[in-house]
Order: sequence, then structure tokens, then C-alpha cells
Amino acid sequence: MSDPLKAELLTVALEAADLAGTLLRDGRPDDLGVAATKTSSIDVVTEMDLASEKLITDFLADRRPGDGVLGEEGASTEGTSGVRWVIDPIDGTVNYLYGLPSWSVSIAAELDGETIVGVVAAPMRGETYSAALGAGAFAGDRPLRVRPAVPLDQALIGTGFGYVAARRAAQGDVLRTLLPEVRDIRRGGSAAIDLCDVACGRLDGYYERGLNPWDYAAGALIAREAGAVTGGRPGVPASTELTVAAAPGLFERLQGRLEELGAWRDGLA
Repeated sequence: MSDPLKAELLTVALEAADLAGTLLRDGRPDDLGVAATKTSSIDVVTEMDLASEKLITDFLADRRPGDGVLGEEGASTEGTSGVRWVIDPIDGTVNYLYGLPSWSVSIAAELDGETIVGVVAAPMRGETYSAALGAGAFAGDRPLRVRPAVPLDQALIGTGFGYVAARRAAQGDVLRTLLPEVRDIRRGGSAAIDLCDVACGRLDGYYERGLNPWDYAAGALIAREAGAVTGGRPGVPASTELTVAAAPGLFERLQGRLEELGAWRDGLA
């Protein structure tokens, strides 16, 4: 990689994700329970979310002490370097709580607000996905490329659901209409993995309402570097309002249909 800063940040992110993934895979207690809840009683945090975020933030503080941090479980540091790390210590916490394999560690590095490095480690898959801006996307050493665009009715689409009842009801309404119009729908439980599955060609497209930056920052960069288009509503970047990813050609059709269906709305005030 020709850019020394990107190369350094990628190395740091890979090391941090590997350490956290190993902790989570090998250190999961048999009696793992809920340590706290967030937006609702089913939006859970475990002790391992907290342990993973602490491991990552301590590692980053040691390796890059001038950088800022934004973590899902409360880590927040401004920094002085222009670099900010965006961390999801366990993306797919409910899967992790239940012993299901679809969970990941997601770490992205932003420079002056632009994501330039992303790493998603999926230990139970034995895969780590990574990308640096302008340098392509990889699973390990294997380059990634999205599947060629297909008609919407032949597309395998991933999605996810929020944890507040009103939002879930609205998402169900969108899904009920969209399902007959596509090949099928998959719900994996980790937005970061879903975005990487678009990059790998395991999904044709993906959308979700209600994601936060730590959910999509790394995975969206990996998807883009594999040839996908990412965004939110038409003309708007991916955001909490809506995140969409797919190959060029399919992206526009999926995004347009989601706009028609109001996938960016829900029953929340």
C-alpha cells in the first residue's frame, strides 16, 4: 500500500480485531447473561461487549494515543490527530448471547470524517474482511468482488430489524411487500457481516433502517471497495435513517423501491 498512514491504520485495526475476536471466541462464559439494556428490553449488552470494547480502546490508546474513538458501548474521545476510530465490539450481540455464529468485531478508522480503513472480523466463520480506501477489499489475502447486478426479482437481499416494537412493525410492513418482489430475504443478525457478504458476493444487496455509524462504517467501506454502491435515501449517504448496499445497477432499483415503500420511516416519534 502506497499510503503509509492507511497502511499503519489497517495494521492496527487488523491486530485489534484479531485480539478482540480471540477474546470473544475463546473467553465466552457458559453462563453469559445480559449486563444491561439500551433502546428496549431486548436490545442487550453483555459483559463481553464491555470487555471487548475495553480491550480495543486500550490497544488503540497504546498504539495511537492521539486518535479519537467512538464506541458502541460508550467509549468517546475527541483526539488530536484527525483520526477517529469507530468501533462495534460485538456486532450481533443477540447472536453472541445465544451462541449463534453470526457475530463480528467491526473497527473503522476515519480521517477528517472520511472512512479510510475498515476491518470486520468474524471469528466463527474463520474470516476477516478488510479494506483501505482506494486499495480494494479482501477476505484474508483473497480479493473481494460483488456479484454482477441482477434484476430485482432475482436478487438475494439481506436486512435486519430494530429493537423497538414500533420500528419493528414498520420494518415488517416493508418486508411483507418487498419479499414477493425479490429472490429471497436473509436476516443474519450482524449488519457488518451482511455488508461484507455483499462484498463477497454472498448477497446481492442489503438494506436496514436504524443502524449507527459503528454498525456500518467498516462494512460499508469494504462493500464499496469490492465494487458495491452504498447510500441511504436517494442522494443521501448511509445513515441511521437508511443504509443500502448493492452492485451498481441493482443498487438504484433497490434504493428506489425502498424509497417508494418508505423503508426510512417507522412508528417512532
